[in-house]
This record gives sequence, C-alpha cells and structure tokens, in this order.
Amino acid sequence: MDLVNKLWNFCHTLRHEGVDYSDYIEELTYLLFLKIAEERGIKIPTGCSWNDLIIHEEENLLNKYNLILLELSKEKNILGDIFSQPIAKIKNSKSLKKLLNLIDEVNWSAYNEDVLGGMFEGLLEKAANESKKGAGQYFTPRPLIECIVRVMRPDPFENPTFKISDVACGTAGFIISSFEWWKLHHSIKRLSPLHRRKVLTNTYFGQELVVRPRRMAQMNLYLHGLKPNINLGDTIYDPLSKDQFSCILTNPPFGSKGSNQVPDRKDFRIKTSNKQLNFVQHIYSCLEDKGRAAIILPDNVLFEDKALELWKHLMELCNIHTLLKLPRGTFAPYAQGVKANVVFLQKGIPTSNLWIYDGRSNIEGVTKKDRPLAFKHFEEFEKFYGANPNGNGKRKEGSQNDRFRMFTMKEIQERNFNLDITWLKDNTNDSEVGVTAENVIEDAISQMQDVLSDLKDVLNLLESNRRD
Repeated sequence: MDLVNKLWNFCHTLRHEGVDYSDYIEELTYLLFLKIAEERGIKIPTGCSWNDLIIHEEENLLNKYNLILLELSKEKNILGDIFSQPIAKIKNSKSLKKLLNLIDEVNWSAYNEDVLGGMFEGLLEKAANESKKGAGQYFTPRPLIECIVRVMRPDPFENPTFKISDVACGTAGFIISSFEWWKLHHSIKRLSPLHRRKVLTNTYFGQELVVRPRRMAQMNLYLHGLKPNINLGDTIYDPLSKDQFSCILTNPPFGSKGSNQVPDRKDFRIKTSNKQLNFVQHIYSCLEDKGRAAIILPDNVLFEDKALELWKHLMELCNIHTLLKLPRGTFAPYAQGVKANVVFLQKGIPTSNLWIYDGRSNIEGVTKKDRPLAFKHFEEFEKFYGANPNGNGKRKEGSQNDRFRMFTMKEIQERNFNLDITWLKDNTNDSEVGVTAENVIEDAISQMQDVLSDLKDVLNLLESNRRD
C-alpha cells in the first residue's frame, strides 16, 4: 500500500535520531488523529488543532507540540484516551516539521475506513516485524488470528446482544480481524441505522494493561470506523466487570512478569499466581452462558499442577472441545523457544470429548524471514474443525498417524487432566528448528538495541526531572 510505504520510509530517517519503530507509530497516532479530526470536523480544544501545529514556525515547534500533547491528555473523551500519558519521542523540530508536511499533503478524508484502517494495520505489522521490542510484544501473527476468526465466526447478529472481546487486546488485531471477517459477508451500508449503530458502537470491546498498545488499539478501531471500546486496566487483578461477552478471542501475554501474587478474586476457583491460568479463569467469568472462546496459551499451561486442577474444574463447566498445537517458532522472536497452543471452549456445557490437532510434529519450524507463518499452516486444521464454531459439526477421526485425533473424557481423566498429549513420532530436532548463525547475530543486535533504547529512556527521564 502506497500510504504505508510512504509513512514507513520516513521511519528509517528517524531511526538515526534514536526513534524506534514503535515510538514512530505512536507519534503517527498523535499526528494522524489531529489531521483526520480536523478533516472530519471533530472539535479540538483551542490552540491544539492540526492547523495550529502545521502553521507554527519550525523554531520552538517541538515546544508547541509538547504543549498540545499535554493539553489533549487532559480531555475526558476519545482525545484523552488517544493522548493519555503522551511522551514525544521526536527530539528534533526539523524532523517533526518534515513529518507534519508529509502527513499534511495527504487528504485523508478521501480514503474510506477500509483503506485507513488497513494502512494503520500495515504500519503496526511492519513495526512488529522489525523489532522484538514494542509493537511486536502485542502483535499476534495475522495468519493465526485470521484462522481463529474464521473457525470461531463472530457474527454480530448471531443473537441480539452479541458482543466480542479481547481481554488482552494489544493493538486490537483480533477485534479488527473479526470486524473484517464480518464485512466479507455483509455490507454496513445495507444495514438499518439501528443495526449499523449496534455493529459500530456496541459489538467490539477490549482491555489492555499498557498505555502504548491501548493507544494504538484505540486509533486502530477509530480508523476502521468503530467506537474505540478499549478499557485500560489490569485484567487479572482489577475487580471483575459486570460486562459479559458472547465470544472472546485472545492471546494473553506469555511469561510470569507481573504475576508474583495470587489475585484477590472470589470468582477464581483455583488460587494461583500463574498469569495464564488466571486469564483462563477470567475468560470463563466474562463469558455469557453458551458463550465461546479461543485462547492462545503456552505448553506449560497444559500440564502444570495447578493447570491440572483448573482443567478438571472447567471441564465440568465448559465444553473444551478442541486444542490446536501451533508450529514451533510461531511467536519468534518475541517469545523465543516458547511452544504454544490454542484452546477452544464453550461455556455451560460439560466436556465429553477433546479433539487435538497436532500442527507441530514433523513440521518445519517457523522463522521470521525464510519460513514465515502462513495460511498453509492452518488450512488442514480449518477443514477438520468444521463449520460449527462450537466444534459441534461432524468430525471424522483418522488413523494413529493422522494429525487430528479425539480423546474421550475417560482418557483425559486417566491422564489426570494432563492435556499435553502427543501420539505422532516427531523427528524434528528442537535444537535445530529455526536457529542459524544469522538468527543468533540478529538476536544479539536486537537485544543490544533494546538495552540502548532503555538507557535512552532513563537519560530522557533524568533530563526531564532536572528541568522540573
């Protein structure tokens, strides 16, 4: 897309000034919103509009920009959300002026929501692919998202109150992909005003802990024509909201960072500090009766002691009907070496059988450049899954050597609810998957750049404190 390339090329210029890819997307979020808001006639506080910024002389432009960010962060509507806790990473007035002129020469209103939203998604994807740090941490690979959306079929008109959510939404990939999937089969323009309002304002929701990805998610929804219903908060440790959802699609953060204590949640039957297990419990609490979910989880959540307790408990309350084992390297380089799965469930119906698709054994590991994740990795799984989003369609089990197998509740009980089940002989050597000298060097360079970026942030903070 020309818009993506045009804006992305300028990012390489700013890299020489210490502005990383995610910082650049954040600056674009601020500036694009101001430009589009002016074109759409959205009211902006006096002195803070795009025109106020673009006509300002280059000298002291950076000071004017920072003052505008500060003023807009005090607003109570979407302005306050987009400009929450703003930090301008561009430190050069000349570079800022060039970026302003680059944005100003485009008539953004000439493009519809599909084009604008696609542009922003394209920029997010480029930022994720270029760096371990920043957007990549919140960016689930698009082929995986699209596969999950296709089998889960989140239709806003499935029932009158249908709502979809991502409880760890990052930059809103699942939400946007769900909306795009629906639009492939329906036209917004043909809806009645009431139905149009339902889709655009009261169907798509999310929650995110960190300000930066939440800001990007808000902008992503806004550019796609959706009301930015993204709550800022701690999914696990904050009190449970009364909101319930028909469908939850999510990729909770891997690792144990920030999970050193057991949440004080009465709705959590299993008391643990394991973050992923608590996300699963939260998702169960947030689903309406007969609601469904697809949750991306690391391997350890299938077999750890507390996990066994949780699966035993949930299988009495949910139909945990399908488990997809993902290819090695699906989340590299952001979660190097982590093996992951997707668990599909429906609330309110006990589990009778669990179908497992092994998309990992004897599959070449995914790498970012040479063997990227693609539709082909999930094509067979989608055929086996069937057309029913709750896994109730007719499924045929093959031989011992097939990738898709059914396990009865009795077999799962005999395994003490350990869901880490394998049956194919895997001839793939874990130590060789996706690891080359080039990978090692790239990882080392990336880690050094991350350290330098962190040190620059500390230096900027010290300089800011000194000025105060």
